[in-house]
Amino acid sequence: MPSVKSLEDQQYYAHPRNAFWPIMSAIFDMQAQWDYDKRCKHIIKNHIAVWDSIHSCQRQGSLDQHITTASIIANDFNQFFSLHPHIKAILFNGTKAEQVFKRYVLPTLDGEKCSIPRYRLPSTSPAHAAMTFEQKRSEWQQALQLVKS
Repeated sequence: MPSVKSLEDQQYYAHPRNAFWPIMSAIFDMQAQWDYDKRCKHIIKNHIAVWDSIHSCQRQGSLDQHITTASIIANDFNQFFSLHPHIKAILFNGTKAEQVFKRYVLPTLDGEKCSIPRYRLPSTSPAHAAMTFEQKRSEWQQALQLVKS
């Protein structure tokens, strides 16, 4: 689920300390000054789609640990995959996204959609301080290279 800042700005990964856009910039040669629309178009051009496991939920603040489990409504991935049939892999930005997908989405998927390879990556959230930016960037880059090959 996007952070409070992301929801306010209507932009994925809007918190200034979130490492997602700096990681994408390092991997896909994007400029730091690019506006949000240009960054989105650039990652799309590089065959990256960004979407949430959770459609809606109740949460105090921005931390995943504060999501009220009973309030989770997952996004409709069957429809998403039908609209985007060329998806070859799913990369989770942290543990919670993967957990929600496995619990709420995977049981609803049709046929071969269940077998799309899935990879959990370290969260780019500033709350995930156990890894340095460089460690996170390295794992994201390795995963993106793996799924492109």
